Amino acid sequence: MTRTRKLAGRAAAALLLSSAIALSPATAPPAHALFGGFGGIVYDPTNHAENLLTAARTLEQINNQIAQLQNEAQMLVNQARNLASLPYSSLSRLQSSVQETQRLLGEAQRIAHDVAEIDRAFTQDYGAAAARGDFDQMIAGARGRWETSVAGLEDSLKVQAGVVGNIETARAEMGALVAESQAATGALQAAQAGNQLLALQSGQIADLTAAIAAQNRAQALETARRVSAEAQGRENLARFLDYGSGYEPTTVRMFGD
Repeated sequence: MTRTRKLAGRAAAALLLSSAIALSPATAPPAHALFGGFGGIVYDPTNHAENLLTAARTLEQINNQIAQLQNEAQMLVNQARNLASLPYSSLSRLQSSVQETQRLLGEAQRIAHDVAEIDRAFTQDYGAAAARGDFDQMIAGARGRWETSVAGLEDSLKVQAGVVGNIETARAEMGALVAESQAATGALQAAQAGNQLLALQSGQIADLTAAIAAQNRAQALETARRVSAEAQGRENLARFLDYGSGYEPTTVRMFGD
């Protein structure tokens, strides 16, 4: 590139010289012949100046083409950077955290997070069903409902502990993704880092949803147990106050005839 510029400078100097010659035709010497041992060579200053001008224009076109090629090469480099994929992925870690939360929810004891199972349990053991059967059956049902409530509270604590454990993973992934986003070399890398940050946020929302669901399940089971206990208590009271056919007076002899 430096050599090309030197040649362009020399051509420009020659062009100026030839222009000066062309502008003073009265003082320019006429074309003359030089005779040598091998024939004659005719020197024409006007023709020489035109040749130098043509060479300068050609050199300028070459320089413009070189600059254009350099710009196109830079465009290709920029496009390659914009299309470069982000070398970091947090997908596996985020999926692992979500799967761990799902596993804890799936380990729900006694009455799980299943609509059919909940419907069956409440039909058989809760509400008005708690007042059915004899005294021993009602005692067994009350104990079973109490154990279900305790299990629901335990499940809620497990899910909450899992969600708290995922906070450290989310913190580490957030820091890594922010660093990758700031160091992105192109638009695609920045967009991918942003998408992974959104996925991280979605995972945190899923953990929060799971914790709320587990806590609400425990509260619902405890509330249902209390309502069933009230129904059972009313039934026990009704049975206790049931005197059968009622009191019928009879003749009683205290001292004989």
